[in-house]
Amino acid sequence: MTFQITALYTAAMGVLALILSFHVILYRAKTSISLMDANNPQMAERIRRHGNFCEYVPLALLLLAMAEASGASRTWLHVVGALLIVSRLIHPFGIKHDYAAAPLRVAGASGTQLAMLIAIGLIVWHRMV
Repeated sequence: MTFQITALYTAAMGVLALILSFHVILYRAKTSISLMDANNPQMAERIRRHGNFCEYVPLALLLLAMAEASGASRTWLHVVGALLIVSRLIHPFGIKHDYAAAPLRVAGASGTQLAMLIAIGLIVWHRMV
């Protein structure tokens, strides 16, 4: 089985992962912060933007792949993938060291959770039917 739809969204998430990583790397070079965040709020934000992405996206993509393998419709797979992309694009803009409930953070986190929940539902539905 080929995972054509999952591959598309995995590639898009790979690009975003690189962007978030470069965002950290460039700031490290600018500030000469080698490890951790040196109590620099901007560095901490950049690290958490990348870290949060790395915590959630692999599982979300695995769930998307399992939904695709289970026989979920292309439409639903694209709904999950598109929701994941939009959510992960807006989420980093909401991570602020002094504003935990920033609207973009809440929307991005909620959208990611919803995408994962839909993928789980697709897997369960197609395994039961």
